[in-house]
Amino acid sequence: MNDESQNKMGSPTPEELRQQVERTRDELGQTVEALAGKADVKAQAKEKTTAAKKQASEKTAELKEQAAEKTAAAREQAAEKSAELKEQAAEKTVAAKDQAAEKAAAVREQAAAATAQIREKAAQAAQAVKDRTPDPVQEKTAQAATQVRESAARAGQFAVDRTPGPLLEKADRVAKAARANRTPLLAGGAVLVAFLLIRRGRGRNK
Repeated sequence: MNDESQNKMGSPTPEELRQQVERTRDELGQTVEALAGKADVKAQAKEKTTAAKKQASEKTAELKEQAAEKTAAAREQAAEKSAELKEQAAEKTVAAKDQAAEKAAAVREQAAAATAQIREKAAQAAQAVKDRTPDPVQEKTAQAATQVRESAARAGQFAVDRTPGPLLEKADRVAKAARANRTPLLAGGAVLVAFLLIRRGRGRNK
């Protein structure tokens, strides 16, 4: 039996073997490529996951930094605003105190001026009455005033002798207040007495 008969009976020829080897090689290459592709997809997915995590971490750090900067800026602005408000409040307080002091000084000055005017007018009125009053009337006025003072002194002593202690203290306070305003009262009293005496003298002349 020769080679041709063996080939015809089913034994592969060298050409057929070579073709089978090439087909097998091609199949192995395709399998290897497919496996490499699958491995590459996994690697790419892993790389993408790692990159996404890195980006997320960087973004989180960036957001935290921005939030910290905004918080610090807000605190600084709040501190500046608080200091500004405190300064404005202090300035307003000082201005209010200055205005109050100025108004108080103005009121005191006006009161002093009014008091001086009253005293001056009372003195002028007393002097005018004195100038228009005859000497005999002035003498009688002086005598009457002396008698009034003496009578008042006697009456006062009599009242002191019979007045309880608490009432004496109260009377002493009233007397001090009266002495504080003695000048206007004396001037008014002198004017009244002089007026009455003048009227009395004119009545007698009639």
